[in-house]
Amino acid sequence: MPDLIESEAQLDAMLALPDDRLIDFMRQLEGDLIILGIAGKMGVSLGQLAVAAIEKAGVEKNVYGVARFSDADARARLEAAGVRTIQCDLLDRTAVAKLPQSPNVLFMAGRKFGTGGEEPLTWAMNTLVPANVADHFRESRIVAFSTGCVYPLARVDSQPDETMPPDPIGEYAQSCLGRERMFEYGSNRWGTPVCLYRLNYSIDLRYGVLHDIATKIWHGQPVDNSAEAFNVIWQGDANRQALLCLGHCSSPANILNVTGPETLETEAVARQFGELLEKPVQFTSTPGDGCYLSDSSQATKLFGSPSVTADQLIRWQAHWIKAGGRSLGKPTHFEISDGAY
Repeated sequence: MPDLIESEAQLDAMLALPDDRLIDFMRQLEGDLIILGIAGKMGVSLGQLAVAAIEKAGVEKNVYGVARFSDADARARLEAAGVRTIQCDLLDRTAVAKLPQSPNVLFMAGRKFGTGGEEPLTWAMNTLVPANVADHFRESRIVAFSTGCVYPLARVDSQPDETMPPDPIGEYAQSCLGRERMFEYGSNRWGTPVCLYRLNYSIDLRYGVLHDIATKIWHGQPVDNSAEAFNVIWQGDANRQALLCLGHCSSPANILNVTGPETLETEAVARQFGELLEKPVQFTSTPGDGCYLSDSSQATKLFGSPSVTADQLIRWQAHWIKAGGRSLGKPTHFEISDGAY
């Protein structure tokens, strides 16, 4: 891994760089892939990674990418990488029925921000869309992206593993559990192999929890420390694990927490950024009683430790901010614990 990341071109190339294990997995995986909701923050790099792994494996597979593609640039980048894009509104059951069948499905579609005041649309996106997909792809294996927000708030010394019963707070998190239940229903009814991929805070230097904290400090703004701690994982590792999860789908549905093994304390990370950025650090409040954390030891057993440590991510992020690296302008709102997005 490089000591620092100097440009978007370098960042994108690293996110799309497969390791030997993923290349070997793609060599053995049968059939094409289809990625639903590919135009989001993670989807473009996931599509690029899948294509790169297939090419290095020396096999022939199609990678289809499905989204509404309101962002023409995302579609162009995917096409340039070799992804076959399909424009589709996944809320439209008739349109979903026309999608090509593929034995391997990665489901990334969902809605979070803007839920407040538009709860019906969030529920539709997070439950009706999965129902449409589970029905159409009942003969496939499905990796369904979810979130650690389906768990109750946790303390640093007691982080939820996959055996923890869900207890979502607020309508967004409740609808995410609804998304999981739709895929579980399809798995139970049709025997569809499913993996529920519960992700906590992917890091691409243009957005993410570390970006949020570092940006506040760089601009002399106080850091909201109401969330005592958090977990993160390099987006390249998160995408690699998502593709490898195609080998861990089952019926009934398998559940897997995906995040880094480190538990990062918000105040300690902020102070580290203060030193790296040479800026003073202020906080807005005192830590609350709980935060969203996940125990990812099962994923570590299956896939090994992430290739990028949290300390490396912090150093990359600080340099990115100092060098004026681009931001997607999409805060994570990791500090929110009442479920109101």
